[in-house]
Amino acid sequence: MIPQIYLRRGKEESLQRRHPWIFSGAIDHIRAEEEAEIAEGALVEVYTHAGDFIAQGHYQIGSIAVRVLSFEREAIDAAWWRRRLEVAYDVRRTLHLADNAETTCYRLVHGEGDSLPGLVVDIYGTTAVVQCHSVGMYRARMEIAAAIRAVYGERIAAIYDKSSQTVPYKAGLGAVDGYLWGRADNPSQVVLEHGERFLVNWEQGQKTGFFLDQRENRELVKRYAKGRTVLNTFCYTGGFSVYAMAGGAREVCSVDSSERAVALAAENMRLNFGEGAAHTEVAADAVEYLRDIGDRYDLIILDPPAFAKHHKVLGNAMQGYKRLNARALSQIRPGGILFTFSCSQAVSKELFRTTVFSAAAIAGRRVRILHQLTQPADHPINIYHPEGEYLKGLVLYVE
Repeated sequence: MIPQIYLRRGKEESLQRRHPWIFSGAIDHIRAEEEAEIAEGALVEVYTHAGDFIAQGHYQIGSIAVRVLSFEREAIDAAWWRRRLEVAYDVRRTLHLADNAETTCYRLVHGEGDSLPGLVVDIYGTTAVVQCHSVGMYRARMEIAAAIRAVYGERIAAIYDKSSQTVPYKAGLGAVDGYLWGRADNPSQVVLEHGERFLVNWEQGQKTGFFLDQRENRELVKRYAKGRTVLNTFCYTGGFSVYAMAGGAREVCSVDSSERAVALAAENMRLNFGEGAAHTEVAADAVEYLRDIGDRYDLIILDPPAFAKHHKVLGNAMQGYKRLNARALSQIRPGGILFTFSCSQAVSKELFRTTVFSAAAIAGRRVRILHQLTQPADHPINIYHPEGEYLKGLVLYVE
């Protein structure tokens, strides 16, 4: 028997609007053979208080109690997984990413944006990297791998699971990263993004190996970089730095607190431009580095990690964003360009913009918005799940 979850009266309204989350407070009662033993990650059916079927999904312990897989009565089987992956692939084919000689890395599955909440799949050349953020998806990882193989055929040589750091740690899954199918000869692979070359290591790198969500924003940096002196803070493996140099920057400085990250940034610069590139790398805390940069730079990139993982720390996070932006805005050269981002889902577009406005006022500079940025189309936003719009960015002209 599939466990049945019954909602409190009136709590079905968000589901009728096809929002893919059910919060624990919306649950009235659960019917199962062993109600106390309903397993985290189990497939459950969801019913209104009156007993009408409304959805099915993965059960989990926490504030989000169910992540919806389908609003239909249908078998969640091998054919279902293949259909969902085929639709996700068709979106990327439509975006001219699936068979693009100039870009060989992209996101195939973006959680709720692809109606697969709790799942991320990134493609790096001939390797697919799977990252599960829920117990239900982790338990289905072999079915997911089989669906990827069915959709891609011989174009995929390896499928790597990198879920050990993203599945709920309290679930006690003992998750260990490793290959679900095949094996790459080398976990470090050179991939292309708009023709620029990057060395990606999905076994040891952050996230799945590379920050794919800034692809189009990096291309925009390339357009503005010509003749400018560029500072790329929180540089990780130097994505923005490579694009800035490709765009004709006079010189580029990459800053990150991780020595390994700045070493990778330097390696990516050599990969694209040889030994002679006007590039320096600094292993330092970016916030501290920005304390006294003078007027050396006329293009600055602020792409920090998420300051606010959840709403409880939102106040402190916004103070951090304000301080960071005020330091950059107060010191950037007149006529300078600032690219500034927040990847915190808890921070709305409006709140981020207001915070940057406050920073501009503190810096006492005249500032124009040139662009308002978001995540690329292979990180789609489910129209019924606006929370999926996590990446916010502004491009500012500073007098």
